[in-house]
Amino acid sequence: MYTGGFEAWMEDSKEYKTMKDFNLAFDCLLNKIKNKENFAFSRFSDGELDILKNKYVILSDNHFISGNLKGHGRYTKEEQKEFNPEKHQFVRQKLIETFKHNQENYFKGICTGTDIHVGSENFNWMIDFHDGDHPNLTYSNLLINANYSKFVENMIPLFVERQIIYVVNELADTSKLPFDVIKKFEIGSNCQVNNYDTSEKVKQYINENNITDAIILCSAASLSNFIIYENFKDNPNNTFLDIGSCLNPLLNLEGWKYTRGYLTSYWLNSNSPFGRQVDVWK
Repeated sequence: MYTGGFEAWMEDSKEYKTMKDFNLAFDCLLNKIKNKENFAFSRFSDGELDILKNKYVILSDNHFISGNLKGHGRYTKEEQKEFNPEKHQFVRQKLIETFKHNQENYFKGICTGTDIHVGSENFNWMIDFHDGDHPNLTYSNLLINANYSKFVENMIPLFVERQIIYVVNELADTSKLPFDVIKKFEIGSNCQVNNYDTSEKVKQYINENNITDAIILCSAASLSNFIIYENFKDNPNNTFLDIGSCLNPLLNLEGWKYTRGYLTSYWLNSNSPFGRQVDVWK
């Protein structure tokens, strides 16, 4: 038994150090998929940060509000969402529940100070709100930025070996994906509010069809957090992966060209710095 205290154990823990290294943490999840070791990865990005802090989040046709930030922007229908603290407290309460849940192989990605839209102050706030650091906390950007090329070239090819279920926007065309999707759950704009019941639908489908060792991909804003939490805590025999907009260039969607620098860097050879960004745990 380790006697140096929990914080000292975390610092010495191989698992802790692995998940706090941007490259090693990606490789950890990649190897779990290779070895068919089931896990969950749920992303708490800047939008989730603002919801946890009970601030407005609005992505609309031509403007955005994200906490204390606001301005002009172009958000196509698949990217639009709204969190109004006066109307959507059930979303925040569920998000808090998913964020504070701890379970073996339940990984939670959070924003770090490396993200220019977040900063170290918000990173420290998330750690405190989580009631402290934990070996299962890692980067919300784990599959993107400088790791995105590895996601496309090393992780996606592994999907052909597994049954894939996909929660994705109704406008997405999945017919050209380089892997088969056995079941698609379609969601619309502001899905975290309007499609809240999808979590139960996914659970019902998995139970009724005795699905095991499948990969459930989620591209559904904060609804992804709910689906992953509600399903993995009761059924850890499948892998749940919050991939955000990672596949959007393959889905005949357009919004990523205006809002996702890591995607334009890879697919359009843009000069976006996000394509080279290696996040740091601070």
